[in-house]
Amino acid sequence: MQSIQASIITIGDELLIGQVIDTNSAWMAQQLNHAGIRVIRRVAVGDVWDEIWQALEEETKIADIILITGGLGPTADDITKPLLCKYFNGKMVVNQEALKNVQHIFENILKRPMIERNAKQAEVPDTCTVIQNKRERPQACGFNKNNKIFVSMPGVPYEMKGMMEEYVIPALLQQFKPPHITHRTLLTAGIGESYLAELIKDFETALPSYIKLAYLPGYGLLRLRLSSTGGDKEKVEKDIQQQFDELQILVKDYLVSNLDETMEEVVAKLLLSNNKTVSTAESCTSGHIAQLFTAMAGASAYYNGSVISYSYQAKEDLLQVNHETLTNKGAVSEEVVIEMAKGALANLKSDFTIAVSGIMGPGGGLPDKPVGTVWVAVASKQKIKTNKFQFRFDRQRNIQLTAMNALNMLRQFILDNP
Repeated sequence: MQSIQASIITIGDELLIGQVIDTNSAWMAQQLNHAGIRVIRRVAVGDVWDEIWQALEEETKIADIILITGGLGPTADDITKPLLCKYFNGKMVVNQEALKNVQHIFENILKRPMIERNAKQAEVPDTCTVIQNKRERPQACGFNKNNKIFVSMPGVPYEMKGMMEEYVIPALLQQFKPPHITHRTLLTAGIGESYLAELIKDFETALPSYIKLAYLPGYGLLRLRLSSTGGDKEKVEKDIQQQFDELQILVKDYLVSNLDETMEEVVAKLLLSNNKTVSTAESCTSGHIAQLFTAMAGASAYYNGSVISYSYQAKEDLLQVNHETLTNKGAVSEEVVIEMAKGALANLKSDFTIAVSGIMGPGGGLPDKPVGTVWVAVASKQKIKTNKFQFRFDRQRNIQLTAMNALNMLRQFILDNP
């Protein structure tokens, strides 16, 4: 079965200068992949007519589907619609359904008058299929040229996602019959990429040609992903599961999860399944561990709260760390994270806690405590476990590595002390 290939074009100067991070194309690629459509290229271009035109010409040569986001707003730099109008030999017309939608938003939601500039958002090329934007104002446009499908959508992620889920993906699946694509992903910790590759080299060499293995390193973590494509869904699923079962056995000593999930999701599941709660006391991670927990819906069921205590005074007042411990041992010490953990358990009334204290950099290092030195404690009321880490990167990466290693310590601690 022939694969269906797609290209994604994102438009906006803000993407090229790094002012805005392009999350659109990553999300779109995931959705297309789930639908069995292979993304072969992602291209970002600025708000420049010739560059957008050239991108369309290039992607048309290699892809069956070209998805475009950005440049559909009411301002002068939003040139995507007029360009597409010319590219597909059309003329701009007012779409009455779109105009009603724009009027409704201004009259009933924004409660302010609609100006002519806003009304222009209801204009579309007469050669397109209009895709109504139920979430906001700019409409999406679909085109067909030389058996190639083009869809232009707003660059606002919330609006684009609604259109992709409600219209674009279902329409593509109706028109094309893509092959079945499947993945199996596992999460490991405590082993580097090169060592893991050496551990499973024979397995990787023996993989059938239609099953691919990918290494996906992260901060202190490493994912392994098996991927396969084929027309017979049942056979594809059976073959990849057989290989995945073997892979899990090979990496069992480092296996965190056999699902494509984050470390914080793994820990949250453990807490929920054991009906336990956790708190955090953070002295060097700026509340990053707390944010990882609370970014997940339903976190209040297992997460009690956090104390972010950078100063000695905050550690003493909020976590009851002894002044003598701080002055004699320093804030970055095993003794201090133990007292921080005890204080968090007592004050935040949780079953488990994580306490961290370290030097993230770029300054603040000492001969016996260089930048990247971190102490972590995980604790329950009955037991405390500590570990010292020495990271060697910039501030942000050191914070992320601290968080991942602390969460993994808690995961192992819960498994050993449910």
